[in-house]
Amino acid sequence: MTTTQRQKERETAVIRAPHDGSEVGVVALAGPEDVRAALDANVAAARACREMPAYARAAALRKVADGLEAARAEFARTLALEAGKPIAQAKTEIDRAIFVFRDGAEEATRIDGEVLPADVVPAGTGRIAITRRFPLSPVAGITPFNFPVLLAAHKIAPAMACGATITVKPPPQDPLTTLRLGELVKASGYPAGAVNIVPCHVEVAQILIEDPRVRVITFTGSAKAGWAIRAKAGTKRVLLELGGNAAVIVEPDADLPWAAARCAVGGFTYAGQSCISTQRIYVHESVYTGFLDAFTGRVQQLKVGDVLDEHTDVGPMIGLDAAERVERWIAEAVAGGARIELGGKRNGVFLEPTVLTHTTADMKVNSEEVFAPLVTVTPYSSVSDAIAWANASPYGLQAGVFTTNLQTMFRLHAELDVGAVNGNDIPGFRVDRLPYGGAKASGLGREGVRYAIEEMTDLRVLTLKLD
Repeated sequence: MTTTQRQKERETAVIRAPHDGSEVGVVALAGPEDVRAALDANVAAARACREMPAYARAAALRKVADGLEAARAEFARTLALEAGKPIAQAKTEIDRAIFVFRDGAEEATRIDGEVLPADVVPAGTGRIAITRRFPLSPVAGITPFNFPVLLAAHKIAPAMACGATITVKPPPQDPLTTLRLGELVKASGYPAGAVNIVPCHVEVAQILIEDPRVRVITFTGSAKAGWAIRAKAGTKRVLLELGGNAAVIVEPDADLPWAAARCAVGGFTYAGQSCISTQRIYVHESVYTGFLDAFTGRVQQLKVGDVLDEHTDVGPMIGLDAAERVERWIAEAVAGGARIELGGKRNGVFLEPTVLTHTTADMKVNSEEVFAPLVTVTPYSSVSDAIAWANASPYGLQAGVFTTNLQTMFRLHAELDVGAVNGNDIPGFRVDRLPYGGAKASGLGREGVRYAIEEMTDLRVLTLKLD
């Protein structure tokens, strides 16, 4: 069968807006031959990418950023519709992706090495050693639905910056913006075939995990899927950015209005569908009532509704199954003694912003990743208890701490078993240049362009005998 015949017979998927089921676009799904062809192209382009000078890689990355900026409104509207993301938040995602590509352009010119003494032992007399980083190609990237542009950028930009090739499987729910991003990359001047986007079924995507030519797998998604990929990956380098049920600790000396306002943002932005969404809030008993009143007051002010309305804070969940799952978890918690302080009701794919109290650690709303507009609030008497409760989770992505006491802040930084602690802010605060990743079940490795470059390259030593 010719390529043209295969394309004509290729399966398609209709992408629908979560809030009303309307058609946003149609995507051709890659079959096994298409995925293998993408990897073939990666392999063929690997040398050209590796030998591409830093200034040229930087120029290609800047061109992608410029293209994103020029098409910002188009990208944001499509993203809002296909992902059910409120338009203001969609614009923020595009802005962050633009920054990641610009940051990639800078980091492309900063990949350095070292000159190391070899004469630390007699045999090394008259010798030196140098180190350089060399790209690992191909890279296989797999991204989730919640940030389809930004998280693709966090995989593509470092690959381009270090001269690697990459094939990305976008999320099935909202692949349109990722595919459009791929078009910008193809027009950037980076070698042809070096960056490929392949929407496909999960079964077909197994090729990316199993193909022996793939050197690095970078996956963002659920913990269950991520650790299953690692188990199958063999000798490949595996980077995992996985789930969380992020905790916040509010100390008695905290700025309560600020903490309440930020937690209202942190728990409900994009309907809580973020791995660093605020899920569990532990508040010192002396300020518990004051915080809860301020927090629920802020949550009541959030606007739920039309994703194309600039003032909407909370849109739909990604699908009916997700909304029904959380509805069941709320019912289970209430049956176990939890109290609904706010929300709790579902209307189709829309779930009211929900605040639960009187929950227990073993309830799903605390022990698992809820990935929904739902937050639990629990009092504590000792910061040691709050630390223990926060760490009792199998996850450890990011945490938020509200206190004006630096001694407490540094203690929490040392004792919370997470990838990052945000002082006087929510777990969801992220600067895209910083190292990002988790502990325990939340993953392996770090993202942020500079740190992802380290993961996508090999550090290679050259020794030189000088005499």
